[in-house]
Amino acid sequence: MQIGFIGLGKMGARMAGKLLREDYKVCVWNRSKDAVEEFKIQNSKFKIESQKLKIAASIEDLVRSLDKPRIVWVMVPNVAVEEILTEVRKFVGEGDIVIDGGNSNYRDTERRFKEFEKGGVRFLGIGVSGGIISGDKGFPMMVGGSRSGYEYIKPILDSLAKPGGGHEYFGTGGAGHFIKMVHNGIEYGLMQSLAEGFEVLEKSKYKLDLLKIAKLFQKGTIVSGFLLDRLKDALERGDYKEIVGEIEASGEGEWTVETAKEENVDVEIIERSLEYRRRSKTDEKVKSSTTAKLISALRREFGGHQVKK
Repeated sequence: MQIGFIGLGKMGARMAGKLLREDYKVCVWNRSKDAVEEFKIQNSKFKIESQKLKIAASIEDLVRSLDKPRIVWVMVPNVAVEEILTEVRKFVGEGDIVIDGGNSNYRDTERRFKEFEKGGVRFLGIGVSGGIISGDKGFPMMVGGSRSGYEYIKPILDSLAKPGGGHEYFGTGGAGHFIKMVHNGIEYGLMQSLAEGFEVLEKSKYKLDLLKIAKLFQKGTIVSGFLLDRLKDALERGDYKEIVGEIEASGEGEWTVETAKEENVDVEIIERSLEYRRRSKTDEKVKSSTTAKLISALRREFGGHQVKK
């Protein structure tokens, strides 16, 4: 199968690279040429001359280089999605498949699904989780949109999911992005709880070794799991105390809280975690706390997000 991939950021580059390793023909385009050059270096064994990897000169070039039905996967930050999809829409046609794999608001995905469907284009909104280690571990993907589009790209999703990821279809419109939104809201609360607990441990009179505790917690305890593993990585790196605890919030937590209010659902933990992130930008006590530093360190470990020192 062939696929066009727009966006070579932390996740997009890993997904496109994984598909190359799975023997797909991949055409890529990225606005920043630096990201393209880095991708070429990382995947240098897939020579452009072999026609397995093609670097497109433009979005139009990318779409037109694909055989019908064309599959175009967009993996860009939320602020750029509308602009990119507007450009893609100019060149795709009936039967083609367009995928938004970023963290879009499910309401926008719902609207885009209807707009693409009018032209006979099968549109999918896929929430992708797992962080930067998923290039090796396998991507978990939450799919919404065109059912026939999902059925057609299953081999691609199976390849991206290897060896430990997965994918499921949840319905039309914005269903996939809705689930990813709530997933990320839950993530806020889990990260907050882990970081707070380890600050309590750090401040105790017992002079505890936090890395030793994290490694023990990994061994089948109730709090073991993906985020604890990343916390262990952050502690092992050893620089969390140097980090400025200004915690970014990419939007999904806020959307989860807004949606919960519309549904008359209490999400106190998620809401307070979101408020803590907002306070970390201006409140020096929060900014200098171990909790805020560890949350920032966690975001770096699982998502490759930048930290301030």
